[in-house]
Amino acid sequence: MALSQTQKGIILAGGSGTRLHPVTMGVNKHLLSVYDKPLIYYPLSVLMMTGIQDILLITTPLDVEPFQRLLGDGHRWGISIRYVVQTAPRGLADAFIVGREFIGHDKVALILGDNLFFGDSFTQAAKNTSAHQTGAFLFGYPVNDPQHYGVVELDSHHRALAIEEKPSHPKSNYAVPGLYFYDHQIVDIAASLEPSPRGELEITDAHRIYLERGELHVHVLEKDVTWLDAGTPETLLEATQYVRTTQNSRGAKIACLEEIALNCGFITHDRFAQLAQESANDYGDYLLHVLESLETT
Repeated sequence: MALSQTQKGIILAGGSGTRLHPVTMGVNKHLLSVYDKPLIYYPLSVLMMTGIQDILLITTPLDVEPFQRLLGDGHRWGISIRYVVQTAPRGLADAFIVGREFIGHDKVALILGDNLFFGDSFTQAAKNTSAHQTGAFLFGYPVNDPQHYGVVELDSHHRALAIEEKPSHPKSNYAVPGLYFYDHQIVDIAASLEPSPRGELEITDAHRIYLERGELHVHVLEKDVTWLDAGTPETLLEATQYVRTTQNSRGAKIACLEEIALNCGFITHDRFAQLAQESANDYGDYLLHVLESLETT
């Protein structure tokens, strides 16, 4: 299969955060802390580790300025971050209508701003998935309560047979996490969708079109991968505890954007050294430790 070298990324970071009220009455949930970093760092790190440098962040009119203060235009990490407003939550597929000009004729990845992925095999799986040229590429993740998610039914060879959104009687226990990779067809597919009974453009309807075309591909994630939808108080706390425990046991930070940018070749060693001098706290100490390790090897 031919490979395309151009891929863009979209982070969907809008919504009203109703599951986290009253906290989100004053702040966008994607700016909340997950241990030592803002929640938005985690999906951004996934796109960066996949090799994506051209990123669009979709959020609400009130939240553009706070995101810009936090992330800027991305040059700090050798990437480009642009912003666009979604005036109302019209469904996940609306991201491709709002971001149509940004996508152009390129491939695109979409990640939900409150989804976190951890695991040694995950990064390589995402890189392999993003490399394909044609179709839509999703992940399958086994869960105990699939009725709360988009669910994909697979055959014995992990080929997609059917896909449903929050079914009352799920045909499998494979949920579809909030990270998706598409060819440029997604732009026209999204524009062709009709709103569901709840008034939204459902991403599952877009996936069903790819399935009908024989172009929906699913990669079942390995058992070492942890996926969290940090949209509730319980899962936000779970994510914080996971990051704290994992970082302390490994002695390495998760979603450290400066370190990822260096490892991906987005910034130089000298640039990393500059960034390491900027934070006079534990985060900065970690960057200095990484720098010292590099200088002694």
